[in-house]
Amino acid sequence: MTLTIRPLDSLDELRAVEELQRQVWDSGDLEVAPLHILTTVAHNGGLLLGAFDDDVLVGFVFGFLGTDAANPDRPALVRLKHCSHMLGVLPHYRDHSLGYQLKLAQREFVIKQGIRLITWTYDPLESRNARLNIARLGAVCHTYQRNIYGEMADALNAGLPSDRFQVEWWITSARIQERLFGQRAALVLDSFLSADAPILNPSEVAADDGLPRPAHDPRAPDGTFALIEIPSDFQAIKAHDLALARAWRQQTREILETVFANGYLVTDFFHETLEGRRRSFYALSFGHGPADVNDD
Repeated sequence: MTLTIRPLDSLDELRAVEELQRQVWDSGDLEVAPLHILTTVAHNGGLLLGAFDDDVLVGFVFGFLGTDAANPDRPALVRLKHCSHMLGVLPHYRDHSLGYQLKLAQREFVIKQGIRLITWTYDPLESRNARLNIARLGAVCHTYQRNIYGEMADALNAGLPSDRFQVEWWITSARIQERLFGQRAALVLDSFLSADAPILNPSEVAADDGLPRPAHDPRAPDGTFALIEIPSDFQAIKAHDLALARAWRQQTREILETVFANGYLVTDFFHETLEGRRRSFYALSFGHGPADVNDD
């Protein structure tokens, strides 16, 4: 497999991006970013990069200039950011770090524009995306958006409110340099538990189907660190029991909105085997706002 990443420009390449979206999200034309939008963004300071296996497009990342809403009274010029809108990789090419490589290429493009911040959204219950965005890339989150895209019809999102994390990736910070290129020790559950960091919503497993259930009585955080559990395979839950998937959405929405309002920040994510099953956790820190992670 010979993979290359490069800017997309020709009409044939942009039409290939349309088709790739349909395959990645199993969506119809109404959910696809169309050729005329892709062309306009790519030709006006935006980003459209493609990953190719020989001459076949197998992944892409798409973004454009925006402004950070944290200080709306300041001039737009000093609030510029890059808004990363879509990243997609064909199913056969997943688990080969292709999404990670596309994000690194996006980072280099944005650094050359003189911009320090990239933001994007993703479903906080998707552990595969959490691992890439939070654990590997080092993005952080303190923003939960309820049903931000309304009802979605594609196969990955249909049937649930489109709640999203909006993450911040401070791409020139020392934290990101260390995360991407340093020797960072892997997080383990014992490190948090020994620091009295509670699991706010430890899941339970039903005997009939083996699927994890949300905690009956989630607790509130009361220290510097805390853990929030999400399903390790949310799509499997959704395919088997949509009502259970909705229960996970509702509980994690309530917990995450509360912890963000109380000053906590998602700073990491990890998987671990606990009680004989694979578990997934967000790590939260109190009193570490965006200014603390944007430390360049």
